[in-house]
Amino acid sequence: MYSARISALLCVSVLLGILAAGLTPFRQPRNAVTWLGNENGLHFGRYGTVWSAGGFQAGTLQHEGQHEGSCSIEIWLRPDVADASKTIFAFYTPENPLQLVAIQYHALFILKRERRDDSEHPEVIGIADALHSAKSAFVSITSGAQGSAIYVDGKLVRRFPAFRIGKDCGNALEIGTSPVTSDSWTGELRGLAIYGRELSEAEVQQHYETWTTVGRPAISEDEQAMGVYLFEKRSGSVVHNAVAGGIDLNIPKRFSLVHQIFLQPFWKEFRPRRSYFIDLLVNIAGFVPLGFVFCAHWTSVRPMRHAVLATIALGFAVSLTIEVLQSYLPTRDSGTTDLITNTLGTFLGVKLYSSRVARAVLAKIY
Repeated sequence: MYSARISALLCVSVLLGILAAGLTPFRQPRNAVTWLGNENGLHFGRYGTVWSAGGFQAGTLQHEGQHEGSCSIEIWLRPDVADASKTIFAFYTPENPLQLVAIQYHALFILKRERRDDSEHPEVIGIADALHSAKSAFVSITSGAQGSAIYVDGKLVRRFPAFRIGKDCGNALEIGTSPVTSDSWTGELRGLAIYGRELSEAEVQQHYETWTTVGRPAISEDEQAMGVYLFEKRSGSVVHNAVAGGIDLNIPKRFSLVHQIFLQPFWKEFRPRRSYFIDLLVNIAGFVPLGFVFCAHWTSVRPMRHAVLATIALGFAVSLTIEVLQSYLPTRDSGTTDLITNTLGTFLGVKLYSSRVARAVLAKIY
């Protein structure tokens, strides 16, 4: 009876420990977005996000040399750190939640466009030495029939003839993280504008000069501004659009994702990084105790048929439960890689119990 109680206690303790490690914190954190106070702008901390109240309407005018679906984006920002690899903003649809994504990768500013029918081969452009910690940058992206161009502080950095974002910037917008996974960018956002046509180099320069000196860009009607956010309210949960009748931005009370992934396929989760392989080893090792103690309990203490298979099935079921619940937690990722590694860890725990050394030790305990 004494041994049975110890064995059962070990099983319950290991199971609860794994569930706690996989699901903590079991809540939505508060949204870490605050107004700057004495200046126009927002500060994004860890787990911070802002959403548009709807989709924008991309420009469709074709006169005066403008191509249907051309657009421009201006963003005035200051990163907190220089070694980040995070999502600054993303335009998304329910069918294609990563349609157009802006990323800070260390000092690089990267723009990635993902096609709905070919998510495995996104189009990517970027510029180096654009983003530095504690230093503001005014980044402008213009796109039209001749491709796209990226400017920093009103100056042209590079043109990309084969890359066009077209109507992509006419969709809904999430700022501060990816729509599908927690990828929080930290820093200050001083201004944001979206236009329904391609801005000229002179217009980009003028917007930079007026916005950074007087607090608002000098915009004419023919520039087709769809969204201009000055962040001048300095309080509340709504960032108003300076364009009459335009889409506002909302600051939710709790951090959440608009299209969190459910059980992402393992081949899409793969990353050729050291941290990825460390996570694999941690997930394997974390389930070894479960395989060991449950196999010991169902083999030596409370014998049952097919104890090995039952233990491995339990490991898979526990892992699946965690991954399903993680799809509702914005700070966690739900994927199939963990299903594989956790089940493997359970199997290794079973094999460890089958070793002579383990059986000798357990014989003394039980």
